[in-house]
Amino acid sequence: MSSTKRPDQRVAVVIPAKDEAERIATTVRACRSIPRVDLVIVVDDGSTDGTQDHARAAGAVTVRHSVSRGKASAMETGASVVAMRDYSDGPARLLLFIDADLGDSAASCAELVPPVVDGVADMSIAVPPKQSGAGGRGRVVRAARRAISLSTGWLPVAPLSGQRCLSREAYEKAVPLADGWGVEVGLTIDVLVAGLAVIEVPCDITHRVTGNDRAGTMHRASQYKDVLRAVTRRKLRRHRVPRASFERAAAEQDHFFAYRAVPQTPKADDDAAQSAEKPHNADDSPATSETAER
Repeated sequence: MSSTKRPDQRVAVVIPAKDEAERIATTVRACRSIPRVDLVIVVDDGSTDGTQDHARAAGAVTVRHSVSRGKASAMETGASVVAMRDYSDGPARLLLFIDADLGDSAASCAELVPPVVDGVADMSIAVPPKQSGAGGRGRVVRAARRAISLSTGWLPVAPLSGQRCLSREAYEKAVPLADGWGVEVGLTIDVLVAGLAVIEVPCDITHRVTGNDRAGTMHRASQYKDVLRAVTRRKLRRHRVPRASFERAAAEQDHFFAYRAVPQTPKADDDAAQSAEKPHNADDSPATSETAER
């Protein structure tokens, strides 16, 4: 479990968007209905269809890249805007990253917030139901899952899911984010290598599916390239958890339970509590024994 519970926590939604005029307003309205959300940021990544105007009309704070910089850059821009709007006398907002094409189903991402608020994990990841009509043979998903497993021992169900809620601390451990479509794999590896906990949560969300046409094939090829690049860069930096550290966690992992690759070091408060629970020797002074019993 994460050591930090956040009962009074606010949440900011960050939506990277490119040419999503058709769906962005519905997605924004759904996000605004999520409990604890008090800020929705849409980063228009060089759209040419009026995405920014539709998002603003639906109640989002909008930021625009004049040219497309990619999903990771849009996520970083959104997180920076959230930081500027955080209250100086309160905790930093949790970041809830949501894809622009979810429409009404974005409201289901509310399920991602409680695990982080309650201290169960530092990052939660949505696992969507299977969608009919989706193309591909799962090659990119298998490659992403294997890369995460080799680096951290974790075998996620949905390694490419873009719907994630995380603490500011977890986010800072992963910046700069991996480029392009490798951002999710890089984010997962970086958060786990930092010793933080992640959890997957089933969410009833629906995406625009990519088929087996030329556009879908090109999209998956781009995904595979970016995932491979993110993984290779981390390999070259030896950015991974030593196998000896994650062996036990990997052996005991289960779907939809929090996973931590690096064992937690007991904190001073925990050590004091354990010390107080230990029986004292007969020759302990009365003052010492009385203090331990309080």
